[in-house]
Amino acid sequence: MIRCLIFDLDGTIGNTLPLCIAAFKMAIEPLAGRELSDQEIIDTFGPSEEGTVRALLPSHYDRGIESYLHHYRRMHAMCNAPFKGIEEVLAYAKQRNVRLALVTGKGSRSTDITLEQFRLRSYFEAIETGSPMGPRKVQGIQNVLLQLGVDASECLYIGDAPSDITASRAAGVSVASAAWAETADAELLRSLDPDELFTTVDQFKIYIERMV
Repeated sequence: MIRCLIFDLDGTIGNTLPLCIAAFKMAIEPLAGRELSDQEIIDTFGPSEEGTVRALLPSHYDRGIESYLHHYRRMHAMCNAPFKGIEEVLAYAKQRNVRLALVTGKGSRSTDITLEQFRLRSYFEAIETGSPMGPRKVQGIQNVLLQLGVDASECLYIGDAPSDITASRAAGVSVASAAWAETADAELLRSLDPDELFTTVDQFKIYIERMV
């Protein structure tokens, strides 16, 4: 039985990755004086957005971050709600006393913007955000386990990236790959043999109803 669900944010709870890329372009291209490809931006992901700005525009670090957050908030209408069905899953789990947490690579300020936009903050008992220094999902998951007082064997992490699979395994929790976003690579995720893989939120909802 699952007693704790730990969610990723971008690409899992909402289709926010296109928004992130668009906001980075709006913020960084004028300061850098050149165009950035989507892949150039994606290649910096792992650290929080502060790490992306540091990698792409170290000479304008502070200005780049503030500009990114400005555009991220301003453009959030691109993704004004979570994936259809996600809030229903959260509500169902909460009604059955399943502990809910969020562990994301996003920085704390952009995480706040998105949770405010989606009106989902109240569902999560624990929230761990990213670091500009590099990926910290293993530590974030471990912190959630300690904070909520749950055993790793009772938890499931849900994320859309290959790195979510490796991080979950390193933290000792089961992992479900969320392959319902347009940005997810279902075949790549499947090749890494997650405990579960879902291509639609409805599939995930049915699984949760059976397992909690």
